[in-house]
Amino acid sequence: MIDAEDLGEFHGATIQVGGLTLRGRALLAPMAGATDAGMRRIAQCFGASATVSEMITAAGVARDDRETRLRLSGEGSGVRVVQIAARDPDGVSLAARKAVDSGARWIDINMGCPCKRVTGGLAGSALMRDLDHASRLIAAAVAATATPVSVKMRLGWDDASRNAPELAARAQTEGAALVTVHGRTRQQFYNGRADWEAIAAVKRAVRIPVIANGDCDSPQAAKEMLRLSGADAVMIGRAAVGRPWLIGDVAHYLATGRLRSQPSRRRRGEIALEHLESLLVAMGQGAGLRHARKHLAAYADHAGVVAGSKLRGALVTAEEPGEVRRLIRELFETSECEAAA
Repeated sequence: MIDAEDLGEFHGATIQVGGLTLRGRALLAPMAGATDAGMRRIAQCFGASATVSEMITAAGVARDDRETRLRLSGEGSGVRVVQIAARDPDGVSLAARKAVDSGARWIDINMGCPCKRVTGGLAGSALMRDLDHASRLIAAAVAATATPVSVKMRLGWDDASRNAPELAARAQTEGAALVTVHGRTRQQFYNGRADWEAIAAVKRAVRIPVIANGDCDSPQAAKEMLRLSGADAVMIGRAAVGRPWLIGDVAHYLATGRLRSQPSRRRRGEIALEHLESLLVAMGQGAGLRHARKHLAAYADHAGVVAGSKLRGALVTAEEPGEVRRLIRELFETSECEAAA
């Protein structure tokens, strides 16, 4: 089991989310197909202030399907947030109660996902086109449990309707304890650069904490993100795949102004092995290995392994858990020079 004590203790600013006090100012963002229970647990161990689950849907909760149950799992993952996508008040209420029963410390309502599968169902960022309905969903989630509720949004649907400040103000009125803003519009998807300065308008519009999200990939970037946005904390997503310790690195830097040492190559191999094992236990051999491949490829990339190397290729195509374990050990015990050869 990973033990991050050797990374050092730090005491940074706290953030109040309803009745919950967060230690530090860096959170792991929700990412479909990525923020599984294993990744969340590792990020928490290395100092993430909180971790957010893969999005669950109200429809999935109603069906009680296996994928939803997996996304709700996460014992031992510290301050855990469950994100919900829903399009009707009854659905969001049911999903919120189910999430709290699963151990969630707070509930996040997804009003930022840009993918057509979600927006086509009038959820995610589509809700930014109907703020009255968005307000009703927030009110329903707040009424459903005593757990804090937050809202994750984008700057707006498009550049002609950057209404995040208004949605944030409405969320605050309905009882939301926090808002997170991704610095792009829905129509940008993930193209271009996130506009951190634009998040400042949201911060000015509310009294509750604001978290900035989008394109934060280092402790130094996080500091600049907070400077430009005025936000209270940062949320990091894609940059943490393959290095889930990054969230804690950022929290440490924001609290102390100092960069901490990175995990050794061998240590990274131990982390990759633990992540693999968590997926095999949760999903079974076939699904677990398939799900692990994106993570294992990213662990290898961040360890400096050449993308076209034979060893890396074998790692992400092997079909037997024992072979994958052997390849991880071989890859992460290989010197940097050998891995890049």
